[in-house]
Amino acid sequence: MATILVVDDELGIRDLLFEILNDEGHQVELAENAAQARDYRAQHRPDLVLLDIWMPDTDGVSLLKEWASARLLTMPVIMMSGHATIETAVEATRIGAHSFLEKPITLQKLLKAVEQGLQRSAPPLRPSLNLGGMPPMRSAEPRAAVVPTAETLAPAQADPHEAPVQSFQLDMPLREARDAFEKAYFQYHLYHESGSMTRVAERTGLERTHLYRKLKQLGVDLIKSKKGA
Repeated sequence: MATILVVDDELGIRDLLFEILNDEGHQVELAENAAQARDYRAQHRPDLVLLDIWMPDTDGVSLLKEWASARLLTMPVIMMSGHATIETAVEATRIGAHSFLEKPITLQKLLKAVEQGLQRSAPPLRPSLNLGGMPPMRSAEPRAAVVPTAETLAPAQADPHEAPVQSFQLDMPLREARDAFEKAYFQYHLYHESGSMTRVAERTGLERTHLYRKLKQLGVDLIKSKKGA
C-alpha cells in the first residue's frame, strides 16, 4: 500500500481518483489547492503525487518548482491537465515531474502511470546473503485457498476473515436468482483479490468501468469484500 497525494481543485476529480486508488488498496490524501498540498508536503512524504496544473491559487508547475528548489521533490509527481500545452508538459518534466496525464483521464492510463511512478519510488531489493556456503532459506509455501463447493454452501460465517460463502434459494424468479449468484460471484473474486478492482476485472473479463457499474447495481460493499475487512 502506498500513500498518494491528489491535488486538484475540482471536487469531482478528487472524489473519482480517491475512489479508484482507494479500491486499489492505497492510502489517498486529498488537497484542493496548492496551499493545502504545500502544508501536507511540509509534514509528510507521500510515495506519489497526482498534481493538477491549473489551480486558482498557485499553478501546479509553480508548486513543482517550489518543491524542487526546497529539495522536497523526493517523490514521483504526475502532472494532470486538460488544457496544458506541449511546452507546459515539457517544462514540468524538465523540472522533475515523472509523467503527464491529459484529462479526461482514462482508468488504464491512470493505473499504468501510478504503477510506473511507484516502481520508481520503491527502494531496490536487497540481495539475500548466503554466508558460509549455507543453502538459502526458503519462504513458507503459500497455502492453497479453500474454494467453497456446492456441498459446502451454507449461510455466511460470522468470522469476517473467512472467505464469503453464500447459500442460494432456487424457488425464486430467475432474475432474482441470477442477481444473487452474480453478487456472490463478485464478492468471491473481490475477497480473493484483496479488493483490487484491476485484478478482479482481469479475472472476470470485464472492463473496469463496467465492473464498477455492475457492483453498484448489485449493491456489493467493496470494503466488506476485502480480506480482513
